[in-house]
Amino acid sequence: MQYYKDIVFQKPLPEEIRRLGLLPADLHFHTRHSDSPTRVRDALKLAAQRGIGLAITDHNQVGGVAEAQRQGIRVPLVPGIEVSANDGPHILLYFYSASDLRDFYRRHVERNRRDGPFTAIRLDTSEILDRREGYACIAAEAHPCGYVFLNRGVERCVAGECIGEEVFSRLDALEVICGGMARSHNLKAAGLAVAHDLGRTGGTDGHLLHELGGVVTCAEADTVEEFLDAIQAEKTVVIGRERPLYEKAVMGTAVLPHHLPYTVPILQARWEQGLPRIRKFVEGRLNR
Repeated sequence: MQYYKDIVFQKPLPEEIRRLGLLPADLHFHTRHSDSPTRVRDALKLAAQRGIGLAITDHNQVGGVAEAQRQGIRVPLVPGIEVSANDGPHILLYFYSASDLRDFYRRHVERNRRDGPFTAIRLDTSEILDRREGYACIAAEAHPCGYVFLNRGVERCVAGECIGEEVFSRLDALEVICGGMARSHNLKAAGLAVAHDLGRTGGTDGHLLHELGGVVTCAEADTVEEFLDAIQAEKTVVIGRERPLYEKAVMGTAVLPHHLPYTVPILQARWEQGLPRIRKFVEGRLNR
């Protein structure tokens, strides 16, 4: 098994991490502003209790970040969003200011959302990365090597020739430990980050409160701005473990009711995302 000095597959211990002068933060967490039952206030209180920072990265939504700012609970809060691209990848955008996040959302995400608020918007990956230009933000690809049978990871999309490999040069970082992925997927993501000289991030992709903090990105930083600078400078350490299968099943059961009302637009988006692979398969058969 390949090992990396800045990627550690073990349970994070925030007190020990802080004792080393590092700030730990879960950079991928969802609230009930998208497809999670977790209240923003509860997530903030637990983050404060555990001594970690937090990025609320709801799907195509920013209401959770706005609510977190109103709560007034002292937690290093990274303004974030997980944007689901029309061609498959999920782009995690971390902004240096919440006002920039809100502006980006209003101008580029909100007007391109489908009827299903948690599914892919009507912008491809390249368009999303084009439109984030001019903003002070970090673009990281979530779970770049998953999911099975779905174009939800940039590596799968590149391998399937749905997206050109030049996309890696337009990203700042890859999520090298995602709590919802298998170890093999995360190790492959780590290898990609090294191969393409990209920053490393990690997060639980948590939807349930108890998952918070199971994967953390650590940096020598006193402010959110310094933390984001460290990601860009490739000076982070990612610590965490993947959730066991039974916990993934529990999370899936909790999330499912949020998606059921939008079954039709979700299926439509999945069909559009799968069309390039279907066309490639049919063309290959015909050419034979």
